Amino acid sequence: MSVQKIRGPWISTVIASPCTKYFFVLLAVVSLIASIEIWPLSVNHSFIEHGLYFLVMATFAITCPFIAYYIHVTHRIQKALKQAESTSEASLKNEQLIRTIVNSTPNMMGYWDRDLRCRYANNAFSEWFGMPPEDVIGIRFQDLVSEQLYALNEPHLRAVLAGEPQRFERTLNKVDGSVGHIIGNYIPDFEDDGRVRGFSIQASEVTVLKEVEAKLKLAACVFDNTLDGVLITDVNGVILSVNPGFVEITGYTLEESVGQTPHILHSDRHDQAFYAYMWGEIKAKGLWHGEIWNRRKDGELYLQRMTISMVRDEAGEPIHYVSVFSDITALWRKDEHIRHLAFHDALTDLPNRTLLMDRINQQVLHANREESHFALMFLDLDGFKLVNDQLGHKFGDDLLKDVAKRLLALVRRTDTVARVGGDEFIFLLNNPQGRAEIIEVANRIVTSINEPIEILGEVLQIGVSLGIAIFPDDGDTAADLIKHADGAMYAAKSQGKNNIRFFLAEH
Repeated sequence: MSVQKIRGPWISTVIASPCTKYFFVLLAVVSLIASIEIWPLSVNHSFIEHGLYFLVMATFAITCPFIAYYIHVTHRIQKALKQAESTSEASLKNEQLIRTIVNSTPNMMGYWDRDLRCRYANNAFSEWFGMPPEDVIGIRFQDLVSEQLYALNEPHLRAVLAGEPQRFERTLNKVDGSVGHIIGNYIPDFEDDGRVRGFSIQASEVTVLKEVEAKLKLAACVFDNTLDGVLITDVNGVILSVNPGFVEITGYTLEESVGQTPHILHSDRHDQAFYAYMWGEIKAKGLWHGEIWNRRKDGELYLQRMTISMVRDEAGEPIHYVSVFSDITALWRKDEHIRHLAFHDALTDLPNRTLLMDRINQQVLHANREESHFALMFLDLDGFKLVNDQLGHKFGDDLLKDVAKRLLALVRRTDTVARVGGDEFIFLLNNPQGRAEIIEVANRIVTSINEPIEILGEVLQIGVSLGIAIFPDDGDTAADLIKHADGAMYAAKSQGKNNIRFFLAEH
């Protein structure tokens, strides 16, 4: 290795040292002082003896400041070079970092000059159009997109070149044939004098968001337009949202409902066991379906068919409850009306023969279990046929309705009165206290029906004949009791009006 190669770095290091320049300056000052101090000595001695020494010292003193200045300038230059090199490296790293970020972003980013030629496009831009980046750079905008798309974008291109930022939405066909939705931005780039030299493009694909938005809009449309009521609560049962169907059914507005709990609909028709079972099903199965009575805002009771579903998060924990219900009160009333008609007389609304037979059979079971008894009275109106024939069916019907009301006024909660024929009624007297009470009730029936009846301005008066059979003495089935009471009634009628007869086995 040569001396020059070794010396070069060493000298540079010494010169570059910040202390070197101060050393040489100090040395020059010391040399100058020394020269001044030895000057008197030099004049007393020969020039030849001391002149050379003085010359060396003077030269050294004069040279040192120049050397120090040179070292100082060199040091500043090297420092500036290092700073410039450092700045260049940092700038390069920053540029590479920005390029990496831009190319990694899923958004399309590019730059176009005033001539509508592409000067930069990131990877997402190239992937969307199915072209490598080098083919995109330099291409004209109108050559990159279809004629139809260029026509759509042309107003925005003119505007951005005029210095106006643009934002718009587009539905585009991708190179793979699929349809994509983007939100685009054109951002003008200005010269120092205010002229537009180009513009940058930023386009974000929002296809997935648009699909989610479409689904949400569809769900919202269903939510708002379904006739069923929909109620959404949080895990604590606080109402978060209701639909118009809920408002229509319950009478509570959205503002009156949100923040409340479903307890505002509580009807007091169900006990705690009912609600405990319902919530037990929801927690165990995540679902409950059934019918429940609730109360509207105006206090009216209504019956609803309801489904309550539990909504869980990704961890399986409940976060919401969704209740969907419909008002089935009218349907229930219709069913109840049909059921009522099936078991009640259409004219008087009293139980008919079908319901009466069921009541008698229930009474038989109860009496056998409790070792009690009951009386069955068979009633037939005296003089009804005459009223019906002379005054017409309207009078006859009204007469039967009035008789039904008078009989209902005499029954106790455990008794039953039914119409089983044209002018025939049966009165069930539950667990009477001997024959005396039976006769007392029968006499009250006769007295009540004998009272004058005013119908359409006509005052009518009829009578009644009663036949009585007692369980279990006179029969242990419904059919036997009715048969025997009917026989006793005909025996009473044969002796005239307003008579009462008990069944006798010999008859």
